[in-house]
Amino acid sequence: MKSENTFTPELNATKQSDTRPSIKNGFLLKTRLQSFIQNANAWGVFVMGSTFVLMIASIYVMYVLQSDYDQFNQDRLSTTFGMIFMVIATGLFAFKAGFFVYTLYRYFRYKAIESVSNEELPTCTVIVPAYNEGKQVYATLISLANSDYPVEKLQLLSIDDGSKDDTWNWMQEAKRVLGDRVVIYQQPKNMGKRHALYRGFNEGTGEVFVTVDSDSIVKKDTLRNLVSPFVTNEKCGAVAGNIRVLNNEKALIPKMLDVSFVLSFEFVRSAESSLNSVLCTPGALAAYRRTAVFACLDAWINQTFMGQPSDIGEDRAMTNMILKQGYHVLFQRNAYAYTNVPEKYKGLYKMFIRWGRSNVRENIEMSKYVFTNFREGSKAGTRLLFFSQATKIVMSYPFLLFMLYFVVTHPLLFVASTLTSILVLSTFPVIFYAKRYNFMESFWAYSYSVMYTFGLFWITPYAIATANRRGWLTRGLAEKK
Repeated sequence: MKSENTFTPELNATKQSDTRPSIKNGFLLKTRLQSFIQNANAWGVFVMGSTFVLMIASIYVMYVLQSDYDQFNQDRLSTTFGMIFMVIATGLFAFKAGFFVYTLYRYFRYKAIESVSNEELPTCTVIVPAYNEGKQVYATLISLANSDYPVEKLQLLSIDDGSKDDTWNWMQEAKRVLGDRVVIYQQPKNMGKRHALYRGFNEGTGEVFVTVDSDSIVKKDTLRNLVSPFVTNEKCGAVAGNIRVLNNEKALIPKMLDVSFVLSFEFVRSAESSLNSVLCTPGALAAYRRTAVFACLDAWINQTFMGQPSDIGEDRAMTNMILKQGYHVLFQRNAYAYTNVPEKYKGLYKMFIRWGRSNVRENIEMSKYVFTNFREGSKAGTRLLFFSQATKIVMSYPFLLFMLYFVVTHPLLFVASTLTSILVLSTFPVIFYAKRYNFMESFWAYSYSVMYTFGLFWITPYAIATANRRGWLTRGLAEKK
């Protein structure tokens, strides 16, 4: 957990990045490079350096093996199966390229909603479920209490979901410090995050519910920025916050995920928001209109998949059910939450498996209503977003089989072409992050793409095959250490 003193400069740096002083580019680059080297450990420098060596080497190998690559493509086109695959692959590539251009267009159409006045802000209940979170839950509650939201309009609830560590003690400490500003509850046993939130929804009195993970820290103006769209747009049913990584000082995976999160939220969700159709409001920070929640609360808490109670993907499920009601779901780029993410590979793949299973389940649910007249106005953008998600799921096995075939028959050519593709395709996330935040840190996008392509390619196929399995996977005490 970061102390308040180490966290504050990060927020200040985020603010300052928007108003950089006008100095020479060479000096600016040198300063950033020195800062990057000081903050990066030797292993981090090695990983990033190795990433560039691999990608540069791949370009050379592709040049040397160009005739082999051409022959490989000709061999594929000479068979009926290969021809069918190439047609499908070309069509999907054309769709993805067109979809990227469309997303870019929608991104430039997006504009965050400015905070409304104190008088206009609705009453708000913030719900913080916690399980085996230890001292971090205290920091979360303190950061929420320090928000500049009108005190008389803010209700702060925290529910301990049967933790096995000292989480309840830290919640009591927060209660001692904050007094009546926070109300704490303790579940009789561990029942899952969905049930903890369910209790919070029923105990809360606000016109708007805000859910915040107990390993997250919010900025002072986060709550008011997050809630303001409900005032300016009566059709708004839910709002997604902007998630950044909290524990990215030393571990490499959090550094990579921070770049990935910026693209996922500030680019993808900005585009989705311009279509009033953000597909997932994150558990780390999200807001919901009270009436929209209670219209689907029974279905949400009793949701099942293949006969088993759903104990994962509660955020995606709630978003789906609110979209189905015809509400708009928006994104607020100016509402920041900083959250802890896994620092090791095991924790990372478990988190992705959980997200993957939820994605499979909720895409099935979304398919049941997205092509109906589920809301007023245009629905073409929402349907396009769904189709893009669905194609990733449907084509995961065919492309996995093709990849394995490519590896077996032409291993060197596969590695070289894949790394070259990563160099090309990951340059956009690098540019996007560098423009928004930090130039040197943006290069972690390349390392993340290499890690995901070679180390996590199996996630989606595995999530599809095990979509009916229950379990949070990353809630044990061991994962917190």
